Order: sequence, then structure tokens, then C-alpha cells
Amino acid sequence: MVDFQAVDILLAEDSDADAEMTVRALRRGHVDGLLTRVHDGVEALDFIFRRGVFAARAPGKPRLILLDLKMPRMDGVDVLRRLKSDPDARTIPVVMLTSSAEEQDIARCYGLGVNSYLVKPVESQEFTDVVYRAGLYWAALNRVPR
Repeated sequence: MVDFQAVDILLAEDSDADAEMTVRALRRGHVDGLLTRVHDGVEALDFIFRRGVFAARAPGKPRLILLDLKMPRMDGVDVLRRLKSDPDARTIPVVMLTSSAEEQDIARCYGLGVNSYLVKPVESQEFTDVVYRAGLYWAALNRVPR
């Protein structure tokens, strides 16, 4: 599942169960080819900016970041803030994929430049459908500058 040479999707998700369901849904849409999963916001930024254990990875940006809101060490809002303030990283589409339906979280994320905000459905099939459709659009259909 991990290819450090080229990545289409970066999944920042601390829950193993949610990560597994996300990967399964992306496979359904055939958009999981080059996917890397990180477990928290610090790892996400290290990956994007090629630091720490990711310092030797090949240059390049993912086509999509699926970002959980509530993660250990650094939450998704702080990751989003950092990404959208960087001239090279701000063009990467970021989809917040979270369990929070709080209006203040949604407004804060859009205020920081998130491209989409999806609330994780509780029911497994519905979760799969939401991630499948988002992955298909953002990773396969949407065009971003390289």
C-alpha cells in the first residue's frame, strides 16, 4: 500500500478501522494505486515537506490529501493551516474526512481553505459510498497543477 516514489493519495487517519474502510472504498473506485497512510498530523506534514523518516522520499505532491480532524500530536486543523499557508502545498486538494459535524469545525476548515468537508457516516456501506465518490472525483477526475 505504500509507495514512497509517487503518491496519489495521502491518508492522514489515526483510526485503523477507519483507515481500512477508507482503503477498501478507494479500491472499489480503483483510485487506491498509490496511497500512503500516516497516523497523525506531524507525520502528514513530515511526508508533505519531506522531513524525518520521509526525508529521502522522491519529490512530488500527492493529488489528494484525506485528512482526519481529530488526531494525536497535531490535529487536522493545524495541518490544514500549515498546508494552505505554504505556496507549494496550498494547491494540493484537501478533503477533511471526519466524524465531527460541528458547525464551528466546518466553518473553521473552510475558512482555512479546505476543498471539501465530509462527515464520516456511521454505517459501513454509507461510509464506503462517501469515500468511494470523493476518491473518484478528487483523485481521478479533478485536475490539479503539477
